[in-house]
Order: sequence, then C-alpha cells, then structure tokens
Amino acid sequence: MNLRNPKNNELSDRRGNAAEAKAALLQAYRAAQEAAAPTLQARQAEREAVAQAREQRRAVREQQKAEEQARIQAEAAARAEALAAAERAEQEQREAAEKSRTTRVVQDEATRKAERDRRYANRKARRG
Repeated sequence: MNLRNPKNNELSDRRGNAAEAKAALLQAYRAAQEAAAPTLQARQAEREAVAQAREQRRAVREQQKAEEQARIQAEAAARAEALAAAERAEQEQREAAEKSRTTRVVQDEATRKAERDRRYANRKARRG
C-alpha cells in the first residue's frame, strides 16, 4: 500500500471490474429474458391449452361416471322393484291358497254336516 497515494489502485480496480462484470451479467440476463419472452409466452399458452384440455377430459369422465352411476342405480331400483313385485305376487298366491284351503275345509264340514243331518232325518223317518 502506498501512503502517498491514498487510492489503492488494486482494490479499486478489482471493485470496478467486479461492478462492471455484475452490470454486464445483469444486462445479459435482461436481454435473454426479453429475447425469451415470446417463447415463454408461447409455452405458457401451450401449458394453459393442455391444462384446459385436461380439465375438459376430466369433466367428461366425471359426467360419464355420473351417468353410469345413475344407470346402475336405476337398474338396481328396477331389480328391487321386480323382486318386491315377485314377492308380493308370491305372498298373494300363498294367501289365496290358504283362503282356498280354508274355504274347502268349511265347505267339506258343511257337506259332512248336511250328510249327517240327512242320515239323522232318514233314521227319524224310519222310526217314526
């Protein structure tokens, strides 16, 4: 270090060179950003288009899934209704069979009673 010359040329030269290099890098970076701006915008637009297409495909898949679920539920409801109708018909058939059996039993008893009364009346008529 030279005392007569208060300026340290080495240090100030290095500082100046560093500042110039930093400014040159910053200027090169800005120039690269400006040059790449149209490309970046095109890429961004492409990404947005791809994202929009992906969203549309997802919406279509969800709609198809909802339609399929509705169809499955409708089929299940139709099957359940058919089973319930078949069960009701079977129950009605059993009830009708039971009613028919009860009616036959009552008719058979009435027939037996009529036959018994006829025999009793014949016996009474013979005796006298």
